[in-house]
Amino acid sequence: MRGEQELGIVNSKDENPGDWYAEVVKKSEIADYSPVGGFIIVRPRGIALWESIRFYLDSWFRETGVENAYFPVLIPEKYLEREKEIIEGFDPEVAWVTHGGEQELGEKLAVRPTSESIIAPFMSRWVRSHRDLPLRLNQWCSVVRWEATETKPFFRTKEFLWQEGHTVHKNKEDAWEETMQRLDQYERLYQEILAIPVLKGEKPEHDKFPGAETTSTVEALMPDGKSVQGGTSHYLGTTFSEAFEIEYVDENEENQIAHTTSWGLSWRAIGALIMTHSDDQGLVLPPTVAPEQIVIVPIWRSDTKQEVMRYARDIQENLSEYRVRLDDRDGKNPGFKFNEWELKGVPIRIEIGPKEVKNKTATLVHRPDGERHLIEVNGIGQTIGEHLEKIYDKLYQRALENLQGKIHEVKNEEELIEKLTTNGGYAKAPWCGAETCDERVKEKISASIVMIPPKTEGEMEKGEECAVCGGVAKEIVYFAKKY
Repeated sequence: MRGEQELGIVNSKDENPGDWYAEVVKKSEIADYSPVGGFIIVRPRGIALWESIRFYLDSWFRETGVENAYFPVLIPEKYLEREKEIIEGFDPEVAWVTHGGEQELGEKLAVRPTSESIIAPFMSRWVRSHRDLPLRLNQWCSVVRWEATETKPFFRTKEFLWQEGHTVHKNKEDAWEETMQRLDQYERLYQEILAIPVLKGEKPEHDKFPGAETTSTVEALMPDGKSVQGGTSHYLGTTFSEAFEIEYVDENEENQIAHTTSWGLSWRAIGALIMTHSDDQGLVLPPTVAPEQIVIVPIWRSDTKQEVMRYARDIQENLSEYRVRLDDRDGKNPGFKFNEWELKGVPIRIEIGPKEVKNKTATLVHRPDGERHLIEVNGIGQTIGEHLEKIYDKLYQRALENLQGKIHEVKNEEELIEKLTTNGGYAKAPWCGAETCDERVKEKISASIVMIPPKTEGEMEKGEECAVCGGVAKEIVYFAKKY
C-alpha cells in the first residue's frame, strides 16, 4: 500500500467483522499481507505478542520437565509413508520440495505440516530403557499446510507459527496425564494471560488428529458467535510407537511398546486475542501481553513544556517496573497521539499537563472503555498495578458474559439451526454419535461439532434423542460455526 494509511478504523466490528478484523490487524501494525497468497508478514508488535505467549508457555513447560529442541523443516517422503494415517490426514495440504536449485531431488521432501513423522524416529533412537522415560520435547517453529480455503491473518494461513510438544511414556496412564496437563496449561494461558474464557473437551471420533486415540481441545467463543480451536492435546496411544518402533526395556528386562502424546498451540491465539477484545477504535490488549502497558502523553504549550516534560520523565522513571512509553514527539499533537495509542491497544494512557504538574497528580485513561481517573503521583507504581489488574478483569468479564450468554441447550434440529443462525455461539445438543448427523448440520448452516464436554458437566438423561436425526443419543456435544 503506497502512501500513508488512514489513521482510525473505518469498518464496524458488529456490522462488518471480517473487514474490521483485517483493518485492525494492519492499522495497529500487527501484520501485513505477503506477496504470496495465504502468507502474512508479522510486524514487530505482532511478534511481541507471540513472544509473550511463548514466554508464559515455555516457562510452564520447563517447570514440568519439557526441553526444547529443533527438527528440520523438510521431511523425507518415506517418513510420512511410514504412518499411513498421516498421509490420509495431511496429504492434500502438504507442500512438496522436488528440486534443489535446478537439480531434481531423488526423493520428494515435505515441508512439515506437523512433525510426528520426523520426531518419532529419533525418539525411537533415544529411548532404550525405562530410565529414559518420560521423554518430553517441544519445538517452536513454523509449519505449512496448503489449504485451499480463504485465509485470514492468524486464524487461517498457509504458514503459521506454533509450538508442538512430543512426549514418550511408559504406559497409557502416564501419557494421558501428560495430555491433560498440557490442555490445562492451554486453558491457563487463555484465562490467566489472554483474558479469554475457554471450554475444554474432546473432539468426536471423526475429527481427531490423524493417528490419535483421543484429541482434546480448548475452544474460545468470539464476539461474532464463532468458535476458535485454541489449542489441542493428543493422546496418540501406541500408533506412532508401533510405526516407528518406539520401545523400551522395563524394570523386568522385558521389551515394552511406549505410549506417546503430542500437543500444540499456534498463533491463532493472537487472532482470538484481537477478535475478542478489540473494538471500533482499534486494538485492545490485556496488560499481560501488551508490548506497552502504559503510554505517557505530555500536554504542553511552549511556556510549560520544560516543567511538563520533566514531570513526565519522573513518572516514567517511577514506572520502570512496567513496559512504559513516553510519547515526546514534537510533530504530533496530543489528540493525534491519543488516537494512535488507542488504535495500538495500549491498556493505560497517562495524560500530563500543567494542572497535573501543579497538583502532583496524573490522569489515567483505561483503553477498553475510556474510564478516567485522577490519581496522586505519590505511590503511582502501586496504583498503576491495581489499574492494570482492573483492566484485565474488565476484559475477562466481558468475554465471559459473551460466552455464558451464548451456550444454548437445544433438543432438536430446528432449535439447533435457529439458535446458531440467529444468535451464534454453542448449541449444546444430544448426539447419536453418527458422523452423518454432523455432516447434515454442516451442509445446512456451516456449523459442526467442535467439542464433546467432560462427563463432569453432568450425565445425559436416559432416553434422550439425537437433536439431528432423532435416534438414540449417546452423548452431549457442542455445535458451532468456527474459524
